Amino acid sequence: METTERGRTTELFESLGGTVADGFPAIHSPVYRTGTGTAYLKAPGVVMLSKPQVNVRGLGDFLEGFDPELGFPAYIDDPTELPDSSQLCKTAGQLCYASFGPRRTTNENAAAYFERLTSAGHGSVLEHASFSFLLYGISRSVTHELVRHRAGVGISQVSQRYVSGSVLRFVERPEYQDDGELHRLFEERVDRAAAEYEEMAGRLLERQERGEALLDAEYRTDARKKVQQTSRSLLPNETEAPMMFTGNVRALRHIVEMRADEHAESEIRTLAVRLFLCLVRTDPILFGDYQLQSLPDGTHKVTTKYRKA
Repeated sequence: METTERGRTTELFESLGGTVADGFPAIHSPVYRTGTGTAYLKAPGVVMLSKPQVNVRGLGDFLEGFDPELGFPAYIDDPTELPDSSQLCKTAGQLCYASFGPRRTTNENAAAYFERLTSAGHGSVLEHASFSFLLYGISRSVTHELVRHRAGVGISQVSQRYVSGSVLRFVERPEYQDDGELHRLFEERVDRAAAEYEEMAGRLLERQERGEALLDAEYRTDARKKVQQTSRSLLPNETEAPMMFTGNVRALRHIVEMRADEHAESEIRTLAVRLFLCLVRTDPILFGDYQLQSLPDGTHKVTTKYRKA
């Protein structure tokens, strides 16, 4: 990644309140409340919780098992340190050609190595490195789109069937935030949704506890679950639906390319840009071919010459 581009991504990361703790980046999102106390968020929160950890020296015995004249053991003594995710994918790629000797591409030239792979569409080695994120401050509208990305990802999403209204929060779309009237209508709407949910849940539970077989629940826990699964039918698409999202680099690149595009829906584009900022902060080599660009509405998009690697 060029110095100018790195500076641009760093500037945006920091302007959004991005932080890095023990090598794990995060962009948190504050919680707001309506006048009656209904909680809502205005932007996605993205927290990296897991990333690769590589032990290149573990190759030692394997490399020493070849003809000494090949010079393979020197592979583990490369003086240039790479991000673990880059190191893992580079080692995987070089294993394909037993490229461990002195004529190999060294770590110093790793960026050029990955550029050759991505430009040729040879992205399979990128599937070895995975990252896990907590995504919150995202609405049901966003998650309905995000869960369509299945190849190379793992998703665990909050179940509004199993959680109570005590953790109910909502998400305000960007279009409402700078318009006083739209913002007022949003707050009124989520206040009403939260109140109707609680009223419905309370009424259903009350009838169940009186012994009415309204929800056909045998035990109290089962009753609460069935109350919640019925009450959730009232919740709008603006309801927050946090998830744990894990993806390999190839899959994450595809998501960034599709969802951080200027033609993507605005809410999911905001999420994808923040996801990219955390990824490039962690590994500027595997995500170094991307460029961050401003859009007329003040938001951003992410582009690359090497799509669909």
